Amino acid sequence: MKDPYVLDEFDKRIIHKLEEDGRMPFSQIAEELRISNTMVHKRINKLMRNQIITKINPTYNEKRLGYAYGAFTGITLDKEHKTQEVIKALKKIPEVTECHFIAGSYTLYLRIFAKDQEDLRRILYDTIDNIDGVAKTESMIDLGCAFKRNIAF
Repeated sequence: MKDPYVLDEFDKRIIHKLEEDGRMPFSQIAEELRISNTMVHKRINKLMRNQIITKINPTYNEKRLGYAYGAFTGITLDKEHKTQEVIKALKKIPEVTECHFIAGSYTLYLRIFAKDQEDLRRILYDTIDNIDGVAKTESMIDLGCAFKRNIAF
């Protein structure tokens, strides 16, 4: 594994500004941090090149978009060699927003958003359970997010 990338204080301050508002103009970041616009551009480009910042994109409020029902779902596969085929099929399901490899009782762990309980049932039983290689699913209903953040530095 590569040595960890070391952030200096300017990198950290720039990243914190982007966390506050990813659409903040670089010129405003420069002004607020009392550094040059060029420095902000160079730092952000370097952070992206080194994959510290992987992308700047919007975060959705799923409930406001009509997806009021969330679940975390563990998937057990019947054949481990089918993992990549299962992942490819899961990517085609728009309601599946995350898929993680995990150690433990499951092979994969999903984040799913559904419009309601019936929609979640459809996603799980009519779609995911019919993917070749899926042996079993186990879901936990999301009752709300206490907090969500990036790693602190």
